[in-house]
Amino acid sequence: VQLQACGGGSVQAGGSLRLSCAASGRTFSSYTVGWFRQAPGKEREFVGAIMRTTDTTSYADSVKGRFTISRDNAKNTVYLQMSSLKPEDTAVYYCQADQFVFGGASRRASAYNYWGQGTQVTVSS
Repeated sequence: VQLQACGGGSVQAGGSLRLSCAASGRTFSSYTVGWFRQAPGKEREFVGAIMRTTDTTSYADSVKGRFTISRDNAKNTVYLQMSSLKPEDTAVYYCQADQFVFGGASRRASAYNYWGQGTQVTVSS
């Protein structure tokens, strides 16, 4: 499966952005999709994930209540809606996917076999 992430940009603190992760080549609903981010000088960190089939979502504590992941199967796309953005949310955001990732493993970037290019999100204070 090929992934294409887009929707990043620059926004002021308190603003919102919606990132998209579009898939081609496979039916995306059968994949768990994770969102990760990496700030300069830092390791890639888990943001949230939506599980295959059930569409159960989980989030990092740092974004819980502010970010929402959803899936549109008709468009083969997963979204990351980000609200109340903070300067510390500034990073390159990546989507990753795998058919065999479940539960707690969804929080580990290394568990996924597919990932797209990142999209930059910059939040200014």
